Amino acid sequence: MRFGVLGPVTAWTDAGVPVPVPGRQVRALLADLLAHDGASVPADRLIDDLWGDAPPANPPAALSVKVSQLRRALEDAEPGARALVESTPGGYALRLGTGGSDAREFHALLAEGGADALGRALALWRGPAFADVADAPFARAAAAHLAELRITAVEDCAQARLERGEHAALAAALAADVAAHPLRERLVGLHLRALYGAGRQSEALAAYERLRAALADELGLDPGPELVALHRAILTQDPALSAPATGNLPVHPTPLIGRDAALTDVRALLETDRLVTLAGPGGVGKTRLALAAAGAVPGEVWFVELAALDRGADVAEAITAVLGLHDRADPPPPDRLVTALRGRRALLVLDNCEHVLDEVAGVVVRLLAGAPGVRVLATGREPLDVPGETVWSVPPLDVPPPGADAAALAASGAVALFNERARAADRSFAVTPDVAVLCRRLDGIPLALELAATRVRALGTAGLVARLDDRFRLLATGHRGAPPRHRTLHAMIDWSWELLDEPDRAVLARLAVFADGCTPEAAGQVCDGDVLDALVRLVDRSLVTRADGPRYRLLESVAAYALTRLDPAAEAAARARHAAYYAGLAERTELRGPAQLDGLDLLDAEAANLRAASDAAVRAGDAATALRLALALAWYRLLRGRWTEARRTLAAALALPGGPAADRAAAVAWATGYAGLQGDTADWAARRDAALDGLAAVTDPVARARAHWFVRYGGSEADAAGTGAALGPLTAECAAAGDDWSTAATLLLASLHAHAHADADALERAAQRAVHLFTRLGDRWGRVNAGQWLAAHAELTGDLGRAARLQRDVLRLAGELRLGADAAAGEGWLGWICYQRADFAAARAAFARAAGHGAEQGDESARVLGELGLGLTGHRLGDLDAAETRLSDLLAGIPEDGAPPLYLPLVLVGLGQIAATRGETSRAVRLHTRALDAGRALDAPRDVAFAVEGLAAAVHGAGDSRRAARLLGAATETRVRAGLPRAPVERQDADRLTEDLRAALGDDALAAELAAGAKEDVP
Repeated sequence: MRFGVLGPVTAWTDAGVPVPVPGRQVRALLADLLAHDGASVPADRLIDDLWGDAPPANPPAALSVKVSQLRRALEDAEPGARALVESTPGGYALRLGTGGSDAREFHALLAEGGADALGRALALWRGPAFADVADAPFARAAAAHLAELRITAVEDCAQARLERGEHAALAAALAADVAAHPLRERLVGLHLRALYGAGRQSEALAAYERLRAALADELGLDPGPELVALHRAILTQDPALSAPATGNLPVHPTPLIGRDAALTDVRALLETDRLVTLAGPGGVGKTRLALAAAGAVPGEVWFVELAALDRGADVAEAITAVLGLHDRADPPPPDRLVTALRGRRALLVLDNCEHVLDEVAGVVVRLLAGAPGVRVLATGREPLDVPGETVWSVPPLDVPPPGADAAALAASGAVALFNERARAADRSFAVTPDVAVLCRRLDGIPLALELAATRVRALGTAGLVARLDDRFRLLATGHRGAPPRHRTLHAMIDWSWELLDEPDRAVLARLAVFADGCTPEAAGQVCDGDVLDALVRLVDRSLVTRADGPRYRLLESVAAYALTRLDPAAEAAARARHAAYYAGLAERTELRGPAQLDGLDLLDAEAANLRAASDAAVRAGDAATALRLALALAWYRLLRGRWTEARRTLAAALALPGGPAADRAAAVAWATGYAGLQGDTADWAARRDAALDGLAAVTDPVARARAHWFVRYGGSEADAAGTGAALGPLTAECAAAGDDWSTAATLLLASLHAHAHADADALERAAQRAVHLFTRLGDRWGRVNAGQWLAAHAELTGDLGRAARLQRDVLRLAGELRLGADAAAGEGWLGWICYQRADFAAARAAFARAAGHGAEQGDESARVLGELGLGLTGHRLGDLDAAETRLSDLLAGIPEDGAPPLYLPLVLVGLGQIAATRGETSRAVRLHTRALDAGRALDAPRDVAFAVEGLAAAVHGAGDSRRAARLLGAATETRVRAGLPRAPVERQDADRLTEDLRAALGDDALAAELAAGAKEDVP
């Protein structure tokens, strides 16, 4: 948090949002603490300052209330900020870090010195210091001290600006301060020198007479000797007052924001290099950075604006005009310039060189060779490309990443600039998450952000973001007085476009169809030719950026402009080539073998282009290409957890008429499988048979086997019985296709089926063989999924330690591959293992991750497992209401018709346990009975055991201890027959129930009933 006293007392959050401080006395308390600049203020002193001669009945208590109100105001604005108001022995202090207040920043800049630092120091002032409490006795001394420092800084800054020859600008700037301090001789003397240097001799003499008269009338004094000497020099037009100007560097009206590191770098280069070129796209802030960097250079600094020159204009003549060399003798301008600057130490700032590059380059080469004391700082959209040049590429301002928190927003240069400019347009403006979106969409380009800020008052940030698709119309007006090329976003880019030749224009326009950049190979295919040389030229001209790879990108605004330069036919052709190229790329990328990780990385890099290609094919009605892309990317999107996107593109492609019959049939199968994965069980069941029958049209046996497998994989949770029945034919089809991958994938279904039926031996065989096949194939996804089933086998057979180790290995491997959906499922399995070990806190954390990631990924299986686990652990941890809500929601989401899903028995068991805990024994019995029926329907011995154990506890709670004992005996026998040992949490439940039954029946009767239950079917 930052505080301000250089004007009304104010506080701002780190994001620049003003902090409302309620009440006059609370504001006075804040002002008092700030007046002491972090030092402890005794409570008695604060009470006296706040209430004076009329203290409240209980002054310490009243002060404590005001302190609490101040802390609450700070905390409401910035969590953790209440700690800034510290209690000290006998008083309070406001903790201020370096730069924690504008007063501290002001002092630091004064210590730094120099015209630039002093200008920034003075820009901090918003009015008189402590303006809203200036009459309070505690503020008077601090305010007076700051006011004296300020006026001294005004004088020091004026002195530095005079030395730089800024007489005219300074004469106007000092007028208000002279009016406020008419007897301050140094200030008036500086004003006289500025007026005289600006050609206003009579005004300078009149100002001197006003000072002389005021001193005599008010103080009975005469002006000091220095001022008298200055007056005499003005009267006689002393040549010493007209010494050659040391430059003409303009002073920008606003501070440079977000460029501290860049400014340091460029200033360092100017100390060592004689030619530095700031290159970058239009509007990126090259001129502002050049002015700020040059402002710290001692000696002569000359600013030469070249934008107004026509192509081929005489650049040397323009420079000599700025330096005032026209009255010198006859050599041609370059020679005249070299002669005039030989022996002088000067910095030339040549601004906007891009349209007169050859002419600037010729002049600069001659200057550097013939005038060794001259340095050049050039700006342009491309380098001069001459010997000795150091190119410093000016990047856009850094933008916050998606989902940035308050700290990331505060650290962003783009946000800081937009906040500053928007607050200048609308003082009520506050930073919101929309600002981050705006900064990213405008690529962090300062000019675009400044143009957008002028619209904040009318549209708000959300309105600006909503209209960015029509950005050239939105940002069609800017500041009056700006150069024409900087008045609109369109004009800014149009300036660069006009400098291109036709071949480069054609390449730039076609590059605009790419989304998030492209490789050189992709550029060649889509731009229809060898474009490497054009790419190099466009990079040099800052219209294309290059990243590692190499990869070439257009700023979003440049791409939007370039598309307007493509006629509809050319755009359609470019988009068709783009879609065809990316369809081929997706089809060639290996995602089921040792190159899986490289393939995922490749498609990740091209995800935006793949999405754009799919959308373009659909818009063009190109069913063949749309189907190719949807099918080629179906497996990639499963691995990356982009299931909703996969379903969308498959549905969009299938909605188009036409396309190869085989591709349509395969797309129907994949769309059906995805419906099952995302929990649309009714949709899956309705489409399954037609999808499987339609696969007869797929002539490629491998593609047909994989599509058949995916249909079954998608519905495996919803239709366990059907999946089991299909295992034999599916395995035979995979073997006939000679596809080891689909054979291994079918073993995953066999593992699921064996686990559902608690067949530990079959589960181990299937999972081990799947691990072997996937390892031989080099498929990491397969190893992840097969590894999960090995962990499930260990858990099923009671080896929970091994299960946890295997599951953590699976999570590690899934994390390396960034397999979001599989990681979500793995978290759910890990939560189940922790639950079985009675580690409920760890279980709840893992289940929460599974539920959250599953919901984000559209993975219904992981979401359900997470929600189910949260319900079960919630019951164990005593949060019955939340647990019941979760489980009831899951139950309500299960269709009444159709096969029961695998998780139904556990949902009912969980609800039954909650009912029993609440003492609702009749309801508990009904729920556990339903769970038992569901377990039997699924032929799931473990679920049957869970249900019978829960039913036993419920029946005992209803008072029938003998039947409860027989049920417990039956459950134990079910476990023994299936080889299912009780996990620690289950053992705790069984042991507790056994002790209760022993107390109710006695040892002998209990043993008899347990034995009877073990011999008969579940009652």
